[in-house]
Amino acid sequence: MNKNSKIYIAGHRGMVGSAVWRALEARGYSNLIGKTSSELDLRNQQSVKDFMNTERPDLIIDAAARVGGILANNENPYPFLMENLQIQNNLIDAAHKTDVKKFIFLGSSCIYPKYAPQPLKEEYLLTDSLEPTNEWYAIAKIAGVKACQAIRKQYGKDFVSLMPTNLYGPNDNFDLQSSHVLPAMLRKFHEAKENENTAVELWGSGTPMREFLHVDDMAQAVLFAVENVLPEYLYNVGTGTDVTIKELAETIQGIVGHKGEIIWDSSKPDGTPRKLMDSSRLQNLGWKPAFDLKSGIENTYNWFKAHQENYKKIKM
Repeated sequence: MNKNSKIYIAGHRGMVGSAVWRALEARGYSNLIGKTSSELDLRNQQSVKDFMNTERPDLIIDAAARVGGILANNENPYPFLMENLQIQNNLIDAAHKTDVKKFIFLGSSCIYPKYAPQPLKEEYLLTDSLEPTNEWYAIAKIAGVKACQAIRKQYGKDFVSLMPTNLYGPNDNFDLQSSHVLPAMLRKFHEAKENENTAVELWGSGTPMREFLHVDDMAQAVLFAVENVLPEYLYNVGTGTDVTIKELAETIQGIVGHKGEIIWDSSKPDGTPRKLMDSSRLQNLGWKPAFDLKSGIENTYNWFKAHQENYKKIKM
């Protein structure tokens, strides 16, 4: 890719897509394309075909997806499976048929089996059963990884998949019905602090361990993939360190300044016991994360406070 290459970022207004856009702009890429869902419905195959035939991008970065936490996945299995399949399949197939030079597919660590050995290596894909609370989303993302791998294998095209660990940062979703654990906690602690430090109730036991990556670090990984031909079809993207959910809650509580009680509702599901990723495959090629967890949460909390009236919400 050169700085004038035409680059289409699917999902450019989402947390990941907007971070990727910022990173590419900062690097000097000047020919970026973004379409809102009202301008281009990625679930509509014909619309995607027409768009691709008209625009003919050199590179596609697929950051578009229907996403959410345990609650959203559990209560809406069909759209989490079908809409994600539609979005990615339409983009991947149209990219192949219009001879797009490079395709970067973004997924999630939930593609790996629930009880896979830790840390998670790329070769653990499809070796055991998935976490039931988000298997619908995971199955869709696995299909996307395999579609890109198949095109790479059969046609020799530069289609690559990046699987990030749990992401957070500016433009995250803070809607309590559909958000992931870190932004949900941030909002809960903030609102409890504003409400005279009332108690905060959190799901599960607090014992599961999770790894978190700031979205700007993810954007740098995408930029690395844009500017290099990666030899493998699949790469994990993470920090290599994890914390318990209880430790995460206490870190957020301290950053927010909440002084009240934390109540753990053990009747609610914990999800996968641990999801630490082995990101050495990508890191050995030269990419490294810049944010530690505390500074990343501080950055995100400052963004949250500045944008409280503009929470990103997902319609169910």
